[in-house]
Amino acid sequence: MKVALCGVLAALSTAVMFLTGLIPVATLALPAIAGCFLIPVVGEIGVPWGFGVYAVCGALSFLLAPDREAALCYLLFFGYYPALTAVLGRIRNRTLRVVVKLLIFNAAVVLETLLSIYVLHIPWESIGALGKATPFVLLALANLMFVLYDRALDGLIILYFRKFSRQVRRVLKLK
Repeated sequence: MKVALCGVLAALSTAVMFLTGLIPVATLALPAIAGCFLIPVVGEIGVPWGFGVYAVCGALSFLLAPDREAALCYLLFFGYYPALTAVLGRIRNRTLRVVVKLLIFNAAVVLETLLSIYVLHIPWESIGALGKATPFVLLALANLMFVLYDRALDGLIILYFRKFSRQVRRVLKLK
């Protein structure tokens, strides 16, 4: 049952990543949604299984997703972050937990930007509308969006455990 659940959710996540070719303006939204399919895996089976599903979906997304930038966003942040949230939730000091989350996010953003420019050959001039201040403005806006995303993900995790966890466990005969 564990493998079946992981397979179904990996397929759903990969299908959402495949939609990046149909909805090109959702380069960030679809990887974020695809990553949310890890919530039941991590919640019902465990963090190692969640990272396994992430690895499978990441490889399939990189091979099948039409939008390479979206696949890169999934690989570098949105794919593993729901599983990582469970690990980071063990940090008792809230300030330290937020700082660690922000450091991980900022490292992923910088790496994604560098890979987009130097590997995917997205021209820097296409996003440099504010001149030399552009990277700092975009990073500040990205951090604001991350805080909103993190809060929304926390709410989605709470909703899953309140509304759906019991039914998933009963159907799959887990625990």
